[in-house]
Amino acid sequence: SSDEAVATVADGLVTAKAEGEATITAKAGEQSATCKVTVKKPFTFGAVDLGLSVKWANANIGANAPEEYGDYYAWGEIGTKESYEWSTYKWCNGTYSSLTKYCHRSDYGAVDNKSELEPEDDVAHVKLGGSWRMPTYTEQNELLENCTWTWTAQNGVNGYLVASKTNGNSIFLPAAGSRNVNNVGEVGHYWSSSVQRPGKTARPDYAWTLNLETPSEGNDHSLYMDRYPRNWGLSVRAVCE
Repeated sequence: SSDEAVATVADGLVTAKAEGEATITAKAGEQSATCKVTVKKPFTFGAVDLGLSVKWANANIGANAPEEYGDYYAWGEIGTKESYEWSTYKWCNGTYSSLTKYCHRSDYGAVDNKSELEPEDDVAHVKLGGSWRMPTYTEQNELLENCTWTWTAQNGVNGYLVASKTNGNSIFLPAAGSRNVNNVGEVGHYWSSSVQRPGKTARPDYAWTLNLETPSEGNDHSLYMDRYPRNWGLSVRAVCE
């Protein structure tokens, strides 16, 4: 080993010791070969304090690193699936106009006037427990307005580095695309827990999302809040108190 503080070799076994890089050399008579070993700390899922009203997770639900896309969920569902269509959506009878929960208009289904996900339908809360949950529209909008967003690549994955204007702490949101459109690496859509936003009534078959796109010249709309059909398979980034 070129650096035994990073990795050691004993009887042909390489053992990691600390973060860094080392070159391992193997010799047999006059023959030799080398390889470079990179040692990294294992990823630990947790909350990042960005100086906002809630703390944000450092990775998507289902991911094992900040740049991994993670799993995709329909809004209000807690499991992944092969098909993200209205015919497979949990909270309707096969069509967008036959909603069975989270509906405020009779022409879209059974009215219950629920506009925020309940804990048992919140995949972040179900998967992580404690105070973890999906962010509301207001909390996602707070992230947009109170952080500096920089389009970059992290370990070869496109996305936005989101840095707090208050304390400088940051998270990375990968451009994970969706299960309904093949746009991985170009855009990202992140569910909120909200069907409605404060002061505005919208169709109940849609829910609010935080959206990011590859910035381009003349495009000042690469970061925005919008609504997507609830049956779509999108990413989830959790928050906690």
